[in-house]
Amino acid sequence: MITHKTHLGTIQIASEAVASLAEQAVLQSYGVVGLADRNRFEAWRRGLRRSGQGHKGILVEVTEEGVIIDLYLVVEYGTRISEVARGVIHRVKYIVEKALGLPVLAVNVHVQALRVSTPNGGEAQA
Repeated sequence: MITHKTHLGTIQIASEAVASLAEQAVLQSYGVVGLADRNRFEAWRRGLRRSGQGHKGILVEVTEEGVIIDLYLVVEYGTRISEVARGVIHRVKYIVEKALGLPVLAVNVHVQALRVSTPNGGEAQA
């Protein structure tokens, strides 16, 4: 939970709110197919939670200086991965800072998989 004290009162922002903003920014980014679990344990643990809790593929760490966001992505095969990652970093940082007024110290992108689009519109995991 992120807490800001002002002369008017206290503002509290949940880490889930930061994750929601980051998720929307990621899914609207060029070359990103979706989000992935960090590992099999996370997938299992997320399956035990009630639906709607937690954000797949997003880890938000709040420090006194700002926010650190780790993103675990599935990227479209054939795109330049470094350019996709760079675009995601800039987009997430901009959107979170603009919407919440919080400094984003780092956005770390972890490409977990590639997805190949087939000619008939289906998808195959690489």
